[in-house]
Amino acid sequence: MTQTFDIYNYFDGDAIKPLQNLEIVNGKFKTVTETSIASERENLIIPGFIDLQIYGAGGRLFSADPTVESLTIIEDDLLKKGTTGFLACIATNTPEVFNACISAAKDHSKITRNCLGLHLEGPFLNAKRRGAHISEFIRKATLDEIKALLDFGDGVIKMMTIAPEVQDEEVIQYLLENNVIVSLGHSDATFKQATAAYDLGVQTTTHLFNAMSPIHHREPGIPTAVFNHEKAMASIIADGNHVDFEVIKFSQKLLKERMFLITDAVTECSTGPYQHRLLGDKFVMPDGTLSGSSLTMLQAVKNCVSHCDIDLVDAIKMSSLYPARLIGEDKIKGKIESGYQADFLILDKELNLKEITFKGELIHN
Repeated sequence: MTQTFDIYNYFDGDAIKPLQNLEIVNGKFKTVTETSIASERENLIIPGFIDLQIYGAGGRLFSADPTVESLTIIEDDLLKKGTTGFLACIATNTPEVFNACISAAKDHSKITRNCLGLHLEGPFLNAKRRGAHISEFIRKATLDEIKALLDFGDGVIKMMTIAPEVQDEEVIQYLLENNVIVSLGHSDATFKQATAAYDLGVQTTTHLFNAMSPIHHREPGIPTAVFNHEKAMASIIADGNHVDFEVIKFSQKLLKERMFLITDAVTECSTGPYQHRLLGDKFVMPDGTLSGSSLTMLQAVKNCVSHCDIDLVDAIKMSSLYPARLIGEDKIKGKIESGYQADFLILDKELNLKEITFKGELIHN
């Protein structure tokens, strides 16, 4: 089908341009035609959001109800909010819960829409920087355990957060050799330890500034290691609760294309070890510990523009192209360009969501 958009601008992955039409064939963009005609264009078409760390949506916390039904509900809810690709995240838990989540994800992969796989945030963390994670479940990995875990996962485990200073190098190397994105997080690593992990091949960092060694003028910590490294990326939670907006502002100036947005969103839950309670616009554990956010990816983009002085072009990239690049999906997602999957959103001039299209099909929200 060919759609005409003579009152729209569009974001092609690099810049915002005036759009004339989109031709979509078999769920992909076949041709994207811009125009040189100048006019007042209030609506904007952007790529769908990609969230690499989210625990639940639609009233379902995946680890509390690890079923195909839960993942389907989460998928549908996120699609209606503009997230056209995501990794379902599982916090530090028992082996039984991890296995149940992995089994459900494998079964769900036969019918998956926008779920791209799993992100295991733990249990191989540093208890000193556990945050809201349950300390009794945190442990050091063995190589045999990692081999068995990936074998059982059969390809659905796409990303893993670990504390490299408490893991053997052979564990990290095995994960990398088997195409798992390794993220440094919930870690007390020194600047030197974090830099060594990035040099080894650890690609990214989980929720920058949260649950990690801080910046200190005599102990630079993990954030400084990220800033100084040429390749290390970092996710950030742009809700103003997990990280102050001014800190997000200067971090983006330093990291540029190496920083991307996540929601780290949870949903209310009164069962199991992670009983999240909504307190204002954030979630906390029963003891008051800050846990997940109540963010959507769209609100994260708005916050970047409104509160962090981040250009809209950069905020869009942080929510789509950069995470797609990290997980190797940037040849099919994150741009509105010929050959890319036709996942796109229409926003009004206030950046409110008007329409969602996924694989060329309109999603009713």
